[in-house]
Amino acid sequence: MTKILTGGVGKVEVTRVIDALGLDSLDVATSSDLDAAMKFRAGQVDFYLGTCHTGAGASLGVLVGLMGSAACHTFGRGVPDAAEIDALLADGKKVFGFSMDQVDTIAPLMARAIAAHG
Repeated sequence: MTKILTGGVGKVEVTRVIDALGLDSLDVATSSDLDAAMKFRAGQVDFYLGTCHTGAGASLGVLVGLMGSAACHTFGRGVPDAAEIDALLADGKKVFGFSMDQVDTIAPLMARAIAAHG
């Protein structure tokens, strides 16, 4: 089972959207960036999806600082396609940020790509 934590101002919405997909291989829960960072260090989580108003990384600050920018990616206000997400996952990205007004579009793309990435 792949564990995803959600954080930032839209964390409840991201969790709701992913849960509604019914992907049995994913376990998603709300969190904070600090809690997620500690769980990454302990090997208790696989991915983090953070949301803020701009998608430029405010919800990822602690994680970028702790894990390094090589593990993190922000989409900003852009909407990625499945191929871009797949490439980022293949590159080892574990922490993603996007704007909260893109939750209904990006959260399902991310969840499906993570589930397929296994």
